[in-house]
Parts: sequence; structure tokens; C-alpha cells
Amino acid sequence: MCPPLFGSPDFLEPPVYRPPSEAYSLILQATLGCSHNKCTFCGSYRTKQFSTKPFETFQAEVEHLARVQGVRPRRIFLADGDALVLSTEKLQRILKLLYKEFPGLERITIYGSAANTKQKSDDELRQLHEAGLDMVYIGLESGDDEILRRVIKGATNQDHIDACRRMIDAGLKVSVIIILGLGGTERSKEHAEHTATTINAIDPPYLAALTLMLVPGTELHAQAQEGSFNPLNPLETLHELRQIIDKLTDLTSCVFRTNHASNYLQLRGVLSKDRPRLLEEIDSVLSQPETARHLRPEFLRRL
Repeated sequence: MCPPLFGSPDFLEPPVYRPPSEAYSLILQATLGCSHNKCTFCGSYRTKQFSTKPFETFQAEVEHLARVQGVRPRRIFLADGDALVLSTEKLQRILKLLYKEFPGLERITIYGSAANTKQKSDDELRQLHEAGLDMVYIGLESGDDEILRRVIKGATNQDHIDACRRMIDAGLKVSVIIILGLGGTERSKEHAEHTATTINAIDPPYLAALTLMLVPGTELHAQAQEGSFNPLNPLETLHELRQIIDKLTDLTSCVFRTNHASNYLQLRGVLSKDRPRLLEEIDSVLSQPETARHLRPEFLRRL
């Protein structure tokens, strides 16, 4: 969800977003926009009409990067919003092409959703992993069904659990993304409780937290302006994060990060062993509000 550092400007149609861990990946657009594009909090792809890039166009771009520009990436992130929506056959062709043109390539990752995972069989998911797809980033956002309904996520809590477990069983790594503050003050408690329950049920290898930013032009921003949605302040956001982490007791080896630019406080650890330390770090801020000056200031927060 940050601007990419790598990727030919000749081929990228802005805006382009990627997870923080893809900062040094080559960004290639297999799709343009988001196939859902209805979430009330998200303004990322409002300027784009969703479309899939013809394979021949994608192939020409890749061959130019590899053979003319001499690009030699170790990692590739397939954009845009949810390129997993492509057919299994087309994704297999894309994966085969990328590993052929970039011999030193180590991994390929992608955004996905519960909806487009549901359209693929267990065998198709295994085939994609065998073809070289390494990890799928999936936006759970919240484990609370009422919040998911309000933000028009297009999937339920159980849909996300099923999708993530199926991908993990197929051998794919899954990085789950949640959004702190998405329930506002009204449903902060439910957001924390149900999100933690959902993450425990998924047991993902990776978990990332973002913090809600109200984007002008989105429905949620309008609701905040009219007073029907009350956002959390920074310390309330940290309290919600603490509630979530405190309940993440059933995870095997989940790497947790809050390194996204939207967050007030950066944390990192393996939840099965670092949970007490992470809670202490949050408590050190909550117990001494004057230390809030060490939090990321509002003007430095970014999507």
C-alpha cells in the first residue's frame, strides 16, 4: 500500500500500491485496479476502471525489462489490487514467464481476497504454489461481521478463515492484513475481540496491522464528517491493538509487524514468543501519555 521503489514507469499505470515488505520488489501490473472496489474506507483505486492486462501485453513488458533494460529482480510483486482474480491458467502462464525471463527470481507475491480465493479449487491453489507463487497478501481488515458489512468488504469472517486456511493447506504463505480503528469508537471492543479470534483460527505465518486513515472521497470519510462514524485517537488505537495482541494466544510462528506508514507505533515480533514484550511496549506508551510525543505524528502518516 506504499508507492513502489522498483518497476518501469513506462509500464506502470498509477496509482500503484504494495505492502511494505515489497519495498525492493519489482512491481508488475497483471491487473489494473481492484475487482471489488467497493470498500467504504478505501480510495486506492477509485480512479481506475478494473481490467485485466492481456497476456501478450504483459509478456512484451516483461521481455523488454529482461532483455532490453537488463532488470534482474530477486522478488516480484504482481499488482494491482487483487491479481489473484485472474484465472489459474493465466496466472500459471505469468508465473512460468517470469521465472523464465528472470533466472535469479526467488519469489513472487500477490494481493488476493476471500472472494477470488473461493473461485479456485484446492487443486488450483496447489498448482499456483507449484508454479512458483510464494505468498498471498489478504485484507481481512476486521474479524467482526458487522464491521465487514458496514464497510462493504464483500466477505464474512468465516469466508476469510476458509480462504486463508485453504491457501495455507495448499502450501502458500499468507500475510493477513488488519486495520486498526475500522470500527470506530462504537465497535472498537468487538473489532478487537473478533479480529483476534479470527487470526487465532487462521494461524497465519504473517500478520500486519495498518491504522485507519480517512481518505477524502470515500464513504467512510463522509460518515466521519457528518458524525455517524467516530474515529479513534492515537492512544485509543494503541489500546485496541493491545486488546488484539493480548488475545492472540493460539498462533504457531506468526511474524507480526506494524511497519506500515499509517501506524503510530512500530512493532515487530513473533507472537508465539514475543507477545509479552509487545504488550509491554504498548503499555509503556499507554501508562505514560506524555510519551505519545514519540508516536508517529499525524502529518507523517501515509497510505
